[in-house]
Amino acid sequence: PLVYARDALLPEEPAFQYIPADASPTARADALAESMALLAEGLDSGSLVLQFEQLNRKKSGETMNCARLPDNLSKNRYRDISPYDSTRVVLRDALSGDYINASFVTMHVTTTGVALRYIATQGPLKETTEDFWQMVWEQQSALIIMVTPLEEKGRQKCHKYWPEEADDELCVFGALRVRLVQQSDCLATIERIFQITDSKTQEERRVRHLQYLAWPDHGVPERDNDFLDLIVSVREFRAQSSQPFVVHCSAGIGRTGVLILMEAAMCAMEANEAIGALELVRVMREQRAMLIQTSSQFRFVCEALHRVFRDKIVEPNPSHSWIPYTESESLYMTLDVDDSHMTQGFPGFKCDEYYETVIKETRKYVRSGKKISLL
Repeated sequence: PLVYARDALLPEEPAFQYIPADASPTARADALAESMALLAEGLDSGSLVLQFEQLNRKKSGETMNCARLPDNLSKNRYRDISPYDSTRVVLRDALSGDYINASFVTMHVTTTGVALRYIATQGPLKETTEDFWQMVWEQQSALIIMVTPLEEKGRQKCHKYWPEEADDELCVFGALRVRLVQQSDCLATIERIFQITDSKTQEERRVRHLQYLAWPDHGVPERDNDFLDLIVSVREFRAQSSQPFVVHCSAGIGRTGVLILMEAAMCAMEANEAIGALELVRVMREQRAMLIQTSSQFRFVCEALHRVFRDKIVEPNPSHSWIPYTESESLYMTLDVDDSHMTQGFPGFKCDEYYETVIKETRKYVRSGKKISLL
């Protein structure tokens, strides 16, 4: 595998861990506005980008031993881009072993308890396509966000891991079949819907796939409008799923990190929280090294955030803000409930359907303040 870029190699890290002085959240009502003013000032002066360049690109003390095992080296698209051992996604039933170059990343919105869950991963290689779909299946991911074309400047950035046309089936990992159900194209984004079937159990799931095309590797989009439309689509879909969204570009660090930071910051903005872009980068890199790789990518996401605030694309609404599944809501989805005593008195009663109703109605209450009615 090729090295991602000559300037992407990790130098010796500085002895300190940079933490912005204003990183701690504040309860003041004007905290968000003040943080946006500081962000704009830092962009104008250039100091914000300089501080970004001082951030550690990986967390001190974290190991990447599994990625460097002889059997796993060929599974890495770039030999210098690896997941931490502590946050890597571990495959349970893959024939090729439990390793995939993918990391769990969770971003918290403190005041609301929202936990935005992601799997940041590299663009699949031909040899890792089966592992990729196995990961999607095992983690029950309902959305894949692809922030790269298949090729850039004549070089492959990602293997085409989906069927060519609708109704074609791509068999992966023996038991899993993937079928393209629908595809719709627009200028910047292609949306696909896949159906995955486990041939052993005949269980079927639908997975949405958003491929954003207007983003050059190591560069930034010419306009942020299409990118913001993508983020809005991601946020709307998050309200329907408690499982982590899979996000990948080519290496799974640059554009992937920008998307994660953008959604997390917009959710915090809606909750009227102060936005510390540098702190968000630090938190992300504690879970996967080098997320947001270049200064131009960091400047782009900060400028987009400031425009979102300035133009009121997202408005603070701490009382009835939009929130996706939180960690507490996810408990409903993971409870192992014996509902036999319930089904005896109420034929057809399903606990999972009941808890799904609880979650949906709770979200409606948070949004509108209306009284919850479950039965």
